[in-house]
Amino acid sequence: MYAEAAKLTLGIGLIGILFSVVTGLFCVLVQHYRVPVLRQIAAVYKELSRNTPLLVQLFFLYFGLPKIGIIISSEACAVIGLSFLGGSYMAEAFRSGLEAIDKIQVESGLSIGLTHMQVMRYVILPQALSISIPALCANVIFLIKETSVFSAVALADLMYVAKDLIGLYYKTDEALLMLVIAYLILLLPVSIFASWLERRLRYAGFGN
Repeated sequence: MYAEAAKLTLGIGLIGILFSVVTGLFCVLVQHYRVPVLRQIAAVYKELSRNTPLLVQLFFLYFGLPKIGIIISSEACAVIGLSFLGGSYMAEAFRSGLEAIDKIQVESGLSIGLTHMQVMRYVILPQALSISIPALCANVIFLIKETSVFSAVALADLMYVAKDLIGLYYKTDEALLMLVIAYLILLLPVSIFASWLERRLRYAGFGN
């Protein structure tokens, strides 16, 4: 049961993290280039996302939207909620990377005939991403841990299974111990990989 729940948790978590990265990158780019209207929408989204708990967002999606005729499955609610929350954190990670790039690099790229889009694609983004890696990895770990609230929308994740087993067999200590082990199995490889990647980038000279 824990293995099946872990697969579900990890699958939905990875999809949500992927959408979070895309959302965060979009938000930081429209704010970086000061795109009218979209820039203001991105700013409002970031404040709303970061200042409301994931549990509240999930309740709104799962219990609130059906009141106006919009019914979303538990899996879709989990993906949307995690993406909505994670997008703002990813945007901040990308923003810190972009702001660390010296403006003279943009001017140098333009002076050799590159367009603004080419400068962003070939010069700015690769460096900004490498600088943002530690923050991005921390966000990934944070978002995987946030999946523990998915059980609130009737999703059979790890927390749901633990509570179910406690209710059925009253084996509280055993169920919680297995829950801790399951999250360690999910998160420890991510943490080790993040540390290794950060060291590799540092030795390669990125992010300096």
